[in-house]
Amino acid sequence: MIDTVRPERAVLVGLASRITRRERVQEFLDELQQLTETAGAVVVDRLVQERSSPEAATFIGSGKVEELARMTEDLTIDLVVFDDDLSPVQVRNLERTIKCKIVDRSGIILAIFASRARTSEAKTQVELAQLEYMLPRLTRQWTHLSRVVGGVGTKGPGETQIETDRRAIRSRITRLRERLGVIQKERSVQRKGRDKFPRVALVGYTNVGKSTLLNWFTNAGVLVEDRLFATLDSTVRMVELSPAHRILLSDTVGFIRKLPHQLVASFKSTLEEATEADILMHVVDISHPSFEEQIGVVNETLDDIGAQGKPTVMVFNKIDRLSDRSAMPYLAERYANAVFVSAWRGINMGGLRDQLIALLQDTVTEHEVTLTQQQYKLLSRLHDTADILEKRYNGNSIVVRFRAPKAEAERIMKLTGGRKGERRT
Repeated sequence: MIDTVRPERAVLVGLASRITRRERVQEFLDELQQLTETAGAVVVDRLVQERSSPEAATFIGSGKVEELARMTEDLTIDLVVFDDDLSPVQVRNLERTIKCKIVDRSGIILAIFASRARTSEAKTQVELAQLEYMLPRLTRQWTHLSRVVGGVGTKGPGETQIETDRRAIRSRITRLRERLGVIQKERSVQRKGRDKFPRVALVGYTNVGKSTLLNWFTNAGVLVEDRLFATLDSTVRMVELSPAHRILLSDTVGFIRKLPHQLVASFKSTLEEATEADILMHVVDISHPSFEEQIGVVNETLDDIGAQGKPTVMVFNKIDRLSDRSAMPYLAERYANAVFVSAWRGINMGGLRDQLIALLQDTVTEHEVTLTQQQYKLLSRLHDTADILEKRYNGNSIVVRFRAPKAEAERIMKLTGGRKGERRT
C-alpha cells in the first residue's frame, strides 16, 4: 500500500466528538503518526474535526472535506489517514473530492503487518486479512489486480473490471482460508506434543517489551526494535524456571487500539497460543502515559479471543524509564500478581521468575484418575478442560493422567469420588 521511491506525504485526520475530547484525539493521532511512519510515510500535517458524531456520508462533513482537499493540494499530499475506520461508502465519497489515497487506521495497520510478515504462515494470515478488508472497498481509483483468471465463463457481457477483481478476490480468500485451516490443525498437533509442560504466553500492547522478555528468559534471539509490531510470528521456547519447574514460553503478536477484526480472525492460529496457555504474562509499558488504557485494550482483545480470566502475572516493564515511581504501590494493590521490572536492564527479573513459580504452584496441578468405560462423559470433559498427559488401558478401566487449573481439577476429582494422585507442577 505504501511503496514508492520517495516516502509518501501524509495528513492525519481525527474526529473530536461528545465521547472523545480534542485532547484525547491528539493522543490518538500521536499513535496514528507512529503507525503511519512505521508503514513508511512522512506525516506532514494533521486535521481535527469537531462535531457531535461522525457524518454518515463523509465522516467529517462536506465543509471539512473541502478544507482537506485544499490542504492536500497545497501540501502535495499523497495519502490521507483517518484515525477511525471508514465505511466503503465514506471512502468512495471522499475520493470524489480528495484526489489522493484515502486510508483508515485498519488499512495502515494491515500495511504494516504486510511489511513485517516473514514466515509463510504470517504472510498467509496477512494476505487474507488484507483481501477481506479490500473487498468491499474496491473503487475505480484502485488499479485492478495484476492477475485475473481467464477462460470460458469467467467474464460475462458488460462485467466491469471491479466485478472481475471482486470475483478473483473471493476465490483467493477461499483458498487462503483453506490453507489457514490446515495450519491451524498442524499447530493443534504441535501443542498436543507439548502437553507435558505448563504453557505460559506473553501478551500485551504492541511495543511494550514482550520480545525482550522472551529473549531474557530463553536467549531466543527474537528481533527487538523500539517500534510498533516489530515481530508478528509467535515463538515458543522451553524455559527452566527452577530444577522442578519447566515451562513452554510463547510470544504473541502485540495488540493495539482498534485492532482490525480481520487480523484477529486471520491470526487465530497464532493467538491460540494465548487461548491454550495455562498462565498469561500481561506485559505493560509502565512508562507510557496511557498504559492503563492499553491494559484495557489488551483485556478486551483477550476477551474477544476467549483468553480472558486465566491466571495472569501483570508485568509492569520499563521501570528504568520512570522518573517517579510513587504509583507502583497503588498498582501493586490494584492488580493481582503485579511485578515491576526492566527486561532491557535485567532489573527484578528474578522477582518475575519467583512470581511465575508461585502462580504455577497455586494454579496448575496434575492428577491421575481411573475411569470406567461408562464414564465417557467425564472423559469427554477431561479432554475439553484439561491437558491429557497420559492414558493407559487396564481391562475395562482407563487410567488418565491430566493437568488442569486447580479449581477445575478439584471439580473433576469430586466427580470421580476422590482426590488421590495430586501432584504439583
